[in-house]
Amino acid sequence: MTENHQYNIEINAQYIKDMSFESPASPFSLLQSEAPQINLDVNLDIQRLDQKNFEVILKIEATAKSPENDQVIFIVTLDYAGVFDMNEIPEEYYENLLVVYCPTLLFPYSRSIMSNIVRDGGFPPLMLKPIDFSALYKKDQADSSQVQ
Repeated sequence: MTENHQYNIEINAQYIKDMSFESPASPFSLLQSEAPQINLDVNLDIQRLDQKNFEVILKIEATAKSPENDQVIFIVTLDYAGVFDMNEIPEEYYENLLVVYCPTLLFPYSRSIMSNIVRDGGFPPLMLKPIDFSALYKKDQADSSQVQ
C-alpha cells in the first residue's frame, strides 16, 4: 500500500527586496512608434534562514531597446522575495519546491509590479509571459550534468 502525502508550504512574507527603473533616453524614447525589443533575464537566489525557513528571491531584469538604433529605452529590475516555511516537508523535496514551486508563486506578483513600474515610467505596461520554472530547472540540471 502506498501513502499519498500532501504537504503545505506556508508563505510567511512576500516583499520587494530591490527595485530599479531607468529610462536613459527620455523624453525622446517616449516618442517611439515601434514596439521595443525586450530582453528578459531571470535568476533565483535562495537563502536558508534557519532549519525550516527559506528566503527565495526571484530576480527579473527586463531591458527594452529600440529596434531602429539599439538604444536602451528602459531597464527595469526587480528582486521580489518570499519567506517560505517548510516545517512539515521532508528535506528531499526542498530543492524542487524552492526552485520551481516557490518562484511560481512569486511570479504573478513580480509581473504585476514590473508592469506597473514600466507604465508609471510613461511606457505601455510590460506584459511578461508566464515562466515555466520546471522547464528552466530541468534545463539547468541538464546543462550542469554536461559540464561534469
